[in-house]
Amino acid sequence: MSIQNLIPEEFVRFLLVLVFSLIIGLEQRRHHITENEALLFGTDRTFTFIGLFGYVLFIADPKSYLPFLTGLVIIGILLAIQYYQKIHQYNYYGITSSVLALLTYCLPILVITQPVWLLLSFVVVILILTELKGDLISLSKKASEEEFITLAKFIAFIGVILPLLPDNPISGQIPISPYRLWLAVVVVSGISYISYLLKKFVFPDSGIMVTGMLGGLYSSTTTTVIIARREKEGQAGEGGQAVSAIMMANGMMYLRILILSFLFMPSIATSLAIPFLALFIICGILSKISYKNGKSNSDSLSDNQNIQNNKNPLEFKTALLFGLLFVIFGMITNYVMKSYGNSGITSLAFVVGITDIDPFLLNLLQGTGGIAESTIALAIINATTSNNLLKMIYATTLCSKVIRKSLFIDFSILIITGALLSILCYLL
Repeated sequence: MSIQNLIPEEFVRFLLVLVFSLIIGLEQRRHHITENEALLFGTDRTFTFIGLFGYVLFIADPKSYLPFLTGLVIIGILLAIQYYQKIHQYNYYGITSSVLALLTYCLPILVITQPVWLLLSFVVVILILTELKGDLISLSKKASEEEFITLAKFIAFIGVILPLLPDNPISGQIPISPYRLWLAVVVVSGISYISYLLKKFVFPDSGIMVTGMLGGLYSSTTTTVIIARREKEGQAGEGGQAVSAIMMANGMMYLRILILSFLFMPSIATSLAIPFLALFIICGILSKISYKNGKSNSDSLSDNQNIQNNKNPLEFKTALLFGLLFVIFGMITNYVMKSYGNSGITSLAFVVGITDIDPFLLNLLQGTGGIAESTIALAIINATTSNNLLKMIYATTLCSKVIRKSLFIDFSILIITGALLSILCYLL
């Protein structure tokens, strides 16, 4: 007989209520340790008693919940009286402790009726949100009205617009459904939006390496162009660090494509995992070598400007342009597939690489054209190789003469490696 069978289930529930109520109370005491305790409804012992009070009343009648609801009303009245006195005597309007007292009273409901993972998540969220008060205030000060409008847009993109769109092809010439079109917009915009938020709120004063990583999630081409241009202007640190950041940004491109592949076609992601992880490691090695040649005292972009230049990745124009490119590439891909077959798709990938490759790749990954998976994998490798050639031209043209040779060598290594992987993929 296991030890779990020896311990009564009711005792385990009682113990969970006791421990978690006490933890919330201790956290309240620690959080308000420098404040006047008269402003609080209670701390460790009070919160523990509130949790146990709720537990006793809940098990007294677990069907009608009448005793439990009666106790909730009593606790609510006591909290209201305490809050009124706090305002009247101390002119203090904080209500967090009162709300936490009510949540602690409701804790037995989760202990008795819900799985353990939900209970633990509930307690963890309470503790984290309470301790993050200062960080949340700082975050809200950084956010403008536009940030919340942007968040509302993103929620509307996912939860309102996407479910309403039909999943039928637009026409015979455009084998793309409105649903799949908008899904592609949401996924790519979502990755860019996460990168935008991380750069603006989590790493606002980050060095050029973090800038390169986050910029690579947003757009490796844009990141390469901006860092190369700023290096020439003397605004991106020492030359070796600029090369390092550009290589890191291009390494993140492979991770971004792998993420997109796992989301839309996991079998393709499995095929690309080894070659793309190898290319990511190569980018990391090239980045580290270049970074060692840089100076540690100039590790930031001037004026703390981020790669996106504070541009909102969820702008309507951005979504419209991506959607238009998605449809155009869908039509081109469909035509090439019908006219030239799989070989035409892999050749088209080289041409597409000199443009924005995401719309083309997502067309392939949604599998609407009946293209073989081996062809899709080969086309993705070809597109990234061609895109690296474009970025090499941009970077060596826009940068200073000091790093031109280094960029040419590093990008040549990526291009040659991509070409070899393409040949290997074709032969297999």
